[in-house]
Amino acid sequence: MQNCRRCISLAGLLRMPLFLRPSFSNDLSLRRLHRAAFLFSRKKPETNLSTLFKPVQVHANMDSEDVGSELSGKLEKAELLKILNKFTQRREIKSLCNENGLDAYLQQQAFGSFRRFCIEAENLPVDLHITFSDITQGAGHIDDIFPYFLRHAKTVFPHLDCMDDLKKISDLRQPANWYSNARAITRKIVFHAGPTNSGKTYHAMERYLSAKSGVYCGPLKLLATEVYNKANERGTPCDLVTGEERKFGISENSPANHVACTVEMTSVNTPYEVAVIDEIQQIRDPQRGWAWTRAFLGLIADEVHVCGEPGALDLLQKICETTGETVEVRRYDRLTELTVENTALGSLDNIVPGDCIVCFSKHDIYTVSREIEARGKEVAVIYGGLPPGTKLAQAAKFNDPANSCKVMVATDAIGMGLNLSIRRIIFYSLIKPSMNERGEREIDTISVSSALQIAGRAGRFRTQWEHGYVTAFKSEDLQTLQRILAQTPEPIKQAGLHPTADQIELYAYHLPSSSLSNLMDIFVNLCTVDDSLYFMCNIEDFKFLAEMIQHVPLPLRARYVFCCAPINRKMPFVCSMFLKVARQYSRNEPITFDFIKKKLWLAIQATQDDIGSGPSGGRL
Repeated sequence: MQNCRRCISLAGLLRMPLFLRPSFSNDLSLRRLHRAAFLFSRKKPETNLSTLFKPVQVHANMDSEDVGSELSGKLEKAELLKILNKFTQRREIKSLCNENGLDAYLQQQAFGSFRRFCIEAENLPVDLHITFSDITQGAGHIDDIFPYFLRHAKTVFPHLDCMDDLKKISDLRQPANWYSNARAITRKIVFHAGPTNSGKTYHAMERYLSAKSGVYCGPLKLLATEVYNKANERGTPCDLVTGEERKFGISENSPANHVACTVEMTSVNTPYEVAVIDEIQQIRDPQRGWAWTRAFLGLIADEVHVCGEPGALDLLQKICETTGETVEVRRYDRLTELTVENTALGSLDNIVPGDCIVCFSKHDIYTVSREIEARGKEVAVIYGGLPPGTKLAQAAKFNDPANSCKVMVATDAIGMGLNLSIRRIIFYSLIKPSMNERGEREIDTISVSSALQIAGRAGRFRTQWEHGYVTAFKSEDLQTLQRILAQTPEPIKQAGLHPTADQIELYAYHLPSSSLSNLMDIFVNLCTVDDSLYFMCNIEDFKFLAEMIQHVPLPLRARYVFCCAPINRKMPFVCSMFLKVARQYSRNEPITFDFIKKKLWLAIQATQDDIGSGPSGGRL
């Protein structure tokens, strides 16, 4: 019998079932959350790099021994202020500042800090005191202050002494070199290219299951769980690793040679015989693309099998040119016929067995499923926020010919690899909210790639619904849908990148007073990327979480890991739990079930507000 253990982990408890809610009473968490959200929303994109470098507070010298006065006499504060004001106005001084990396913004900040340091100090450093004294007595020139000012400026802005180092750390033009272990071996890259329901993933998985060791990297917890179950059922012990849980095919003390994981949890330090990277087209995703890039470049495997759209082939071949590897291409055609209907559904009264209505918001899922149930039909529901076990149960109920449930309502989460016996896909809407590379929310018509991926779920090989059909719910959407499905997806041109924990730690070494959010901003603005192959993924959610827990005392790497959690910042109760877990961890206290019970209270019934109106984000 297989042994398994569920771990209460950050991502898992933050995605508790919808009827669980944290208690906010007498808690500072919610106020801090609102404060973080308010500050974050007021921030504007920085246009000047210098404004990202926050000045370090330099405290005035409070030494009681006034050696400077004993050597050269006492200085009057009024005279000192007059000299400093004259010093800051000199054109020659401003020119020297520019030569030393101090632009107008940094000069203003540094001059102000230096002035406060000199005026507020009980006693100035001896060498500076003597220099001021010489100037007041006519024995020195006002420009003699500059070396002391520059020394102070470099204390206030430590990046002035390490800008070259910072630029070198953030040079992302050759990300393949980050993974020396993968570059040390000769990997066989196999690209299984084909549309949905073409059997491409099946062939890759057969090689995975027959290998002595292997890792499956999927886009969803559900897919990783499905591979975990299938491997163990076929007699290949397999462990499961997701952000929510760990399960063991053999035992906790005896890890299996095969692992199924979500792509972010992929280990690039463990050698395998075979690795499978599913849905490789996600490498272009503005939020998560970096995880596919990391897996593709970093996996230590004799064979790397990549599955996805043919549009990713050119990009992968170009990336492999930088690693000295070649790509073996295996192309697949769709196994079943797919027909785009000439009439829209029009009404939920026209639903028939095998239909799946695809919505792009949980609000629509709630509305549609309730209306179908009101017509006396049982409905299976799948959306991104459901636990993997619940999704699998809903899928099994819908797939079972003997079950009375013959209709499904789902988000675009079904577009990635779920094994569903669907006769017809019905697009409830063609408008889908999304997030662009700048972290801005966009509402636009569904892309060709997504539409083909979802539509392709209709008609499954060797099931009762081998012939698939596709249509729209609204008649006004049908012509647009037909036009979209007649197109070929554009080739993928760039792969996503994201600053690594090691890179951010090196930044923190040079800029010890900067916050994590500030370090990320500086990194992104200084980084150099090969635009012909890569782009920098959106970091706005990461920065939001970093600012939320900035007041919590955590090691930098732990803070980085916390901020990688897939938290929806528009859900206050989820963000509140995130903050509480971070605080509990900072106290070196365990995240136990009792801890969770104390922080959550049980609502009798989930409301429509619980379902929410945002997109499912299918990534979980």
